Amino acid sequence: MSSQPTLPSLGDSEFRSLQKLMAEASGIILAPNKRPLVAGRLMKRLRHYRLDSYSDYLRLLEQQTHLKERRLVVDLLTTNETYFFREPAHFDYLGQWLGRQRGPLKLWSAACSSGEEPYSLAMVVQEHLRGGDWSILASDLSQSMLEKARDGIYDMAQAKNFPQGWLHRHCLSGIGEMSGRFRVQAALRERVSLREINIVQPLPDGLGRFDVIFLRNVLIYFNNDEKQRIVQRLVSQLRPGGLLFIGHAESIHGFDVPVRLLNPSVYERL
Repeated sequence: MSSQPTLPSLGDSEFRSLQKLMAEASGIILAPNKRPLVAGRLMKRLRHYRLDSYSDYLRLLEQQTHLKERRLVVDLLTTNETYFFREPAHFDYLGQWLGRQRGPLKLWSAACSSGEEPYSLAMVVQEHLRGGDWSILASDLSQSMLEKARDGIYDMAQAKNFPQGWLHRHCLSGIGEMSGRFRVQAALRERVSLREINIVQPLPDGLGRFDVIFLRNVLIYFNNDEKQRIVQRLVSQLRPGGLLFIGHAESIHGFDVPVRLLNPSVYERL
């Protein structure tokens, strides 16, 4: 009887090398408890190249001919858990705020992942803004997530948190080969501009000022100094009176930024 092949293990030095790679490429700090996740997500890349160890894979990543593979590592190790209307209290608060505004308005989903957050924002704006033009910038570090967001196609299970009637008003249900899926309507997709931006680095020129910035469930991946730099960087793009939303499990208490707390994890630029 043949024995099962032994799976390669991710050793301490190899994990430290991957921690350094992620920190340099994205600013994200991989905590020690992420080692099993890292090993699991990169295992398929070892199989793809028919490599026997993570050390072999790290040597491959050092080669100039495999720079795209380094980008893929960042994609694979960036957690992209998201869904429509996640943390719904934020969207309720935003809807009430929008009802008191007039356009034009600019919103920014600064870690948009596969698009559920910016399209949720687009639906809320469409429903609640009383008048005027509006646009949304949706940015992420992951090219693969941006491509998915650009398509705007999702499994029907993603619609479970939609407010009553919104799926019908803002999306198209698939038929035939697309059965069980839906696509965000073109009128909303055209309002959302997708762009690769690394918020750990200096922001691109010409972004302008925003009325609303969503920076949710991303600060947890950084140390306190980096968190503060990121928040300062984004708040500088927020107009006075504009809103900053962070994740309910996150905190910017004690950061040197000109904001005041309006609601749990909702801040106003002073």
